[in-house]
Amino acid sequence: MATLLLPGAAPLDVGIPAQIFAPRHGLNYRTIPCATRAGQVPGRDGLGFHVEAGLEAFEVADTIIVPGFQNPTGPIDQRVLEALRDAAFRGTRIVSICGGAFALAAAGLLDGLRATTHWQLAPRLARDYPKVTVDGRVLFVDEGQILTSAGVAAGIDVCLHLVRRDHGVQASNAIARIIVAAPYRSGGQSQYVPRSIPEPLGDVFAATREWALAHLEEPLTVTTMARHAGVSERTFGRRFVEDTGYTPMQWVLRARVDLAREMLERTDLGIEQIAARVGVGTGANLRMHFQRILSTPPSEYRKTFGGKVA
Repeated sequence: MATLLLPGAAPLDVGIPAQIFAPRHGLNYRTIPCATRAGQVPGRDGLGFHVEAGLEAFEVADTIIVPGFQNPTGPIDQRVLEALRDAAFRGTRIVSICGGAFALAAAGLLDGLRATTHWQLAPRLARDYPKVTVDGRVLFVDEGQILTSAGVAAGIDVCLHLVRRDHGVQASNAIARIIVAAPYRSGGQSQYVPRSIPEPLGDVFAATREWALAHLEEPLTVTTMARHAGVSERTFGRRFVEDTGYTPMQWVLRARVDLAREMLERTDLGIEQIAARVGVGTGANLRMHFQRILSTPPSEYRKTFGGKVA
């Protein structure tokens, strides 16, 4: 197994596979840190690395892991891209952590596949590589030979997933206990995105959006919002989508889920109480919308981010 360190390699991304695939676990993994050539590799956040192997390590590896690195949207050494392509042609399993997905995409290995990366980078990956189906909501994507994972800690999830694939659930669970990690995390990375509603591209209807945010517990409709904005419903709907990327009612629903998140984090109100206060009616409605938008139920979100379980 080769771990490729590109300039500005993220220390935690590099350390995760080293820990999970350590020989001490008795699973016959052997990791070889490598770079374009042996020697010093500058790391991110003030840490550097010394590796003893160059890209020739790919030739004997059955798995290659590409951790995140300093400038994933910038140019990538053509020697690296060629080596990744050659390894993929040989059938080598290739895995990315966080921004490492950009190296796989630049090599063309993600074309026609579903992939993920850190939620902050997902829009850029989708824009730069339109042949890739980018899903910024999930923790990792397994496409067989090619696997991609979300930001930093999601490297734990994908590495434990590899152990499950290679050696079964019992082995994966045993390593998870040793590193004090969840054997399998529910939900996706959507729950870590600070806001469900996007920042607007412009100031169209900004006052109406602010008014709606203050009245989420009320029965908001396109009619009431258009009336507040002083335009027709048709004009309001069209220009709202242009500015936010969502229809007015999609935006309102996401705003209500965001408010529910705040209440789950900061209060001990029950699910039914929160549902009423954010304007979705019942606890069942809140659970349904929360799960659909954030890929995790309200109860799990509360366990993770604070408050008392309702």
